[in-house]
Amino acid sequence: MIRFVIRRILFLFPVIIGATLLVYFILDLAPGDAVFALGGDQMSEEELIALRHELGLDRPFIIRYLSYMQGLFTGDLGVSLISGRSVLETYFQRLPMTLRLAFSATMVSVLLSLPLGIYSAVRKGSIQDNIAMLFSMLGLSMPNFWFGLILIIVFSLHLGWFPSSGYTGPISLVLPAFAVGTGLTANLTRMTRSSMLDVLGQDYLRTVRAKGVSERAVVNRHALKNALIPIITIIGTQLSIALGGSILTESVFAIPGVGRLMMDSINQRDAPMILGCVVLTTILTSIILLVVDLLYAMVDPRIKSQYVRRGKTS
Repeated sequence: MIRFVIRRILFLFPVIIGATLLVYFILDLAPGDAVFALGGDQMSEEELIALRHELGLDRPFIIRYLSYMQGLFTGDLGVSLISGRSVLETYFQRLPMTLRLAFSATMVSVLLSLPLGIYSAVRKGSIQDNIAMLFSMLGLSMPNFWFGLILIIVFSLHLGWFPSSGYTGPISLVLPAFAVGTGLTANLTRMTRSSMLDVLGQDYLRTVRAKGVSERAVVNRHALKNALIPIITIIGTQLSIALGGSILTESVFAIPGVGRLMMDSINQRDAPMILGCVVLTTILTSIILLVVDLLYAMVDPRIKSQYVRRGKTS
């Protein structure tokens, strides 16, 4: 088990190198730079050249990238070209808000998807099953930012139940959580239904029913437990998606999280801040997926025995 964790951590390094190289290359191709965000449109040509030299933006691409990676692997994520603040400090100031939104959206998804997927699997082929699948397809096809705007119009502007933007307390996360969680619900509902259908047809459940166990106990106690592994996979993946993929939702609802920080940094061509957010979000996502893999061993002892055998043979 320990060797498995170490291998996963070591695998993170090439992932970070690939992600930073791709982002750095795209930023280098994009028109404009941080100089214009600092008021470059009001500067003379000489002042622009001097500022680019001061910020190191006039150096070749590969030199700038290698210099950044040297600092990264010594624990220095640099400072923002716009605000001059530490990238690490700024990221961790914004991270709690994004974590609240991600966990809230995932909780909404789980609370909606598990009962709906189980209900749909138990009533396979019925009208209720078709309605549930229609609901999941509808949630999958709606962009989060569009659904967020609809929620703002209905529940903020017309009904006045929730704030339309900013963060004033937990109530401010209700609409963003539903905007993100609805899209996540579609995938989790379909996976729950598929996993439950595979388990409900197993022979051991027929034996359990023959012993006189109620159908509710068969579904909730025996079938669901054995169907949890793919469901846990989707939940962990969705949590990581919510952490890194809520940029538009945070912008629509003006949530001061990492997503909005990345959007502002992209508009300002603030390369150190963008790269810092990408690196730290990649690390956080990898940690979440590692925890999901370790949860498999808690749910299914067979997987734990595989980890142990691999550790002994490697």
